[in-house]
Amino acid sequence: MKIKPFGVEIWMNEFEDHCEFNLAETCVASLTIEQLLEMSGKNDSVMSDLLPMKMTYGAIQGSDRLRDAICTMYAKQTRENIVVTHGAIGANALVHETLVEQGDHVISVRPTYQQHYSIPESYGAEVEILHLRPENGFLPDLQEFAAMVRPKTKLIVLNNPNNPTGSLMEAGFLDQFIDIASGSDAYILCDEVYRGTNQTGDGFAPAMADIYKKGISVAGMSKTFSLAGLRLGWIAGPPEVLEAVSIHRDYNTISVGMLDDYFAAMALEAKDKILERTHRITRQNLEVLDAWVAGEPSISYIKPKAGTTALLKYDFDMPSRDFCIQLLENKGVMFTPGSVMNMEGWLRVGYANDTDILRTGLARVSEFLARLPARRCNTV
Repeated sequence: MKIKPFGVEIWMNEFEDHCEFNLAETCVASLTIEQLLEMSGKNDSVMSDLLPMKMTYGAIQGSDRLRDAICTMYAKQTRENIVVTHGAIGANALVHETLVEQGDHVISVRPTYQQHYSIPESYGAEVEILHLRPENGFLPDLQEFAAMVRPKTKLIVLNNPNNPTGSLMEAGFLDQFIDIASGSDAYILCDEVYRGTNQTGDGFAPAMADIYKKGISVAGMSKTFSLAGLRLGWIAGPPEVLEAVSIHRDYNTISVGMLDDYFAAMALEAKDKILERTHRITRQNLEVLDAWVAGEPSISYIKPKAGTTALLKYDFDMPSRDFCIQLLENKGVMFTPGSVMNMEGWLRVGYANDTDILRTGLARVSEFLARLPARRCNTV
């Protein structure tokens, strides 16, 4: 099986350990174990839980405690509708591996996480791209989508909230999208790893697994819950899908680590405190980013409605990779070039890091921009 190189991950692997200000980061500022224990109220009892823990494979599908905690974020899911995976990246890969075969018709949005078009392509599927455009607020064009759907479309793939644009398909829009998709009886895989980060309300858009009979929701602990180090995710969906996924999962996962399972359950049982922190960081920091963009005539964007990242349009005559490398070399600030996401001419910025890092990093970007000659008047 041949697969295209994973552009974003190659970029991150090459440069993220060599920057002073990482504005390419996509996780809400990571928690320490100390912070997690404090939020969960487990400072005094954690060792009594851990010391007698025998290091077996643990619960194969994920512990009942963890799966029950995951269910609290859904309207209609039960323990039997959840399977735990090695991160959301493992969840996505398992769904594609399970559902997609050579010759299948798959619709994927773009830009999105590269898994969602490169993996099905590698299996020999016909992958049709539904482009997300700035003139539509980076939301799918529903007429264009309707023209793509076929009676035998096998899988439709979304990322909601979207990485890298921060666009958000809310309840009414999702209903229209599902109405179109249901004519083909296709599965919808919705990568919801940023779910919980909406800029308003409780942070949560409807989950695809709750609102569509063939809906599959994927999420994890890395982004919204600031615990990427656990490498823990999950799939929520119809039992028949999870049964098929579990056959494939037996070959590459067996179970997640018992400590990962334990700390993830602890975190989700204290999710209200973690989400309060997440909302404070993402909402305050987006205000910082928005003010910065407003003050930079050579930069424009569609303001995100959720997530931790935004796409910036720049008004300079250079490839995005060159822009990012020069910025890194001159100012120690790391962005992600649009070229690794099939979005040349754009830059991805992550704004959910420590607020002081964001402010200082953006100030250095401003110094860098001031030295570059503008090419044209550019707005989005």
